[in-house]
Amino acid sequence: MLNKLEGQSQIIDKLRIRFRQFSAIVEGDIRKLWHDPYEIFTRMIQPAIWLLIFGQAMAKTKGISTGNMPYLDFIAPGILAQSILFISIFYGVALIWDRDMGILQKIMVSPAPRYILVTGRAFAGGLRGVSQIFMIYLLAWMLGIHVRWNLLAFLGVVATVLLGGAVFSTFSLIIASLIKKRERFMGIGQVMTMPLFFASNALYPLELMPHWLQILSKVNPLTYQVNALRSYMITGSASIADLSLDLGVGLFALIILVAIATKAYPRILY
Repeated sequence: MLNKLEGQSQIIDKLRIRFRQFSAIVEGDIRKLWHDPYEIFTRMIQPAIWLLIFGQAMAKTKGISTGNMPYLDFIAPGILAQSILFISIFYGVALIWDRDMGILQKIMVSPAPRYILVTGRAFAGGLRGVSQIFMIYLLAWMLGIHVRWNLLAFLGVVATVLLGGAVFSTFSLIIASLIKKRERFMGIGQVMTMPLFFASNALYPLELMPHWLQILSKVNPLTYQVNALRSYMITGSASIADLSLDLGVGLFALIILVAIATKAYPRILY
């Protein structure tokens, strides 16, 4: 009995240490953003342009059929997902910057396991996108978009944004670990964002896509993020099974990407 209690105590102590290490990584990353609030405001410009110009223009032309749902209602969650994607996919440049400044070398010799370093940065990457939620909700109120104004729906949106941001931030860390050069990384990031965005249901229903693009969209994590956001923000009609699938795909993708990033992480130093 005593040995069992000692074993449980050791496990709890180990979890506390890992949590402190995880929190330190997240805090260090968020502090960088806190000291540069201008970055937060500049990131809000793009979704505003998409909704105010593209969204309203397409809504008036009625060029895309979205059934009984107004087009602005349809794309608002998609634009939120897009802005999270665009923020997260370039997150890896911070890793390259830390290496060039000599910060990463110090972090890598810390006692924190590599998976803690990766998951800490992934969660911080997700947090960076939370400010976009408030921008989209403000625009939705201004444009008369029929958003579900209740706490549970909002918390669902926050959870989905955190998960989606973590997925694409981890993917970005993998690219940064392999590419290692800032200029090359930015070029690859720009090449990848548009295919991921347009091969999803952010701007149009899957039914309007050609068959080959529908197949690609079904293996695109962004599609499932948009589904979850659309349900939480607008429709509220998704079943528990549908939401479990949408969030489960994101969680599965995150686990796989964290495992790959943990292996690839040290390569950025060489």
